[in-house]
Amino acid sequence: MSKLLTKIVLLAGFAAMALLPNAHADEWNQKTVLTFATAVEMPGQTLLAGTYVFKLANSNSSRHIVQVFNKDENRLFGTFLAIPSHRRHPSEKTIVRFEERAAGSPQAIKAWFYPNKTYGHEFVYPKPEALALAKANNTEVPAELTEPTPSTPMPAPATQVHQIEALLVVPLKMEKPTGEEINLAQAFAPSAPLPGLPDKLPDTASPLPLIGLLGLVSLGSAAALRFAAARSK
Repeated sequence: MSKLLTKIVLLAGFAAMALLPNAHADEWNQKTVLTFATAVEMPGQTLLAGTYVFKLANSNSSRHIVQVFNKDENRLFGTFLAIPSHRRHPSEKTIVRFEERAAGSPQAIKAWFYPNKTYGHEFVYPKPEALALAKANNTEVPAELTEPTPSTPMPAPATQVHQIEALLVVPLKMEKPTGEEINLAQAFAPSAPLPGLPDKLPDTASPLPLIGLLGLVSLGSAAALRFAAARSK
């Protein structure tokens, strides 16, 4: 009888562990392999047609610094600053948004979204490029007020850290099609609420049911073990 109870306790514990969300390494750095059939524009440089690896830099200060490597990840093409970009609905596939440029120029990558994420990364362009993109697409484009320094050879880890820290203090603006510069806070200022929508959405997907379930499993496991111990005496 005690052996049966012990098996039940173990099975219940495994079932509870199976309910916990899985953690994948790629979800931390959002590593994504992208292949471009033609050349594409990135802030400060052009990527020729080919296969590249996009992933977030290993930084606890910002989750919107993107590094682009070659397919074998032994060459770093650049470390790029980005700002959060939002989608209403997540996609099961990687999404890359482009912006038009002048005739004869490659399309510029506007933003990159990892699968199943509503928040992505909108790239910050140098001021002259940002202004040209803003005029060509009649939209506001984030701009950095200092020139980027792309690194073609693979820098040492200490150098990479220095590059990331330097990006975090770059002054940013939003370039308007008119040539006017505005602060990021102005560009993302909340607009008037839509009619019929509540001021606050109800809380969903609370972890409390899962926590409660784990607590019940733990209590049941303890009670079963005590019962099994008493029966064996």
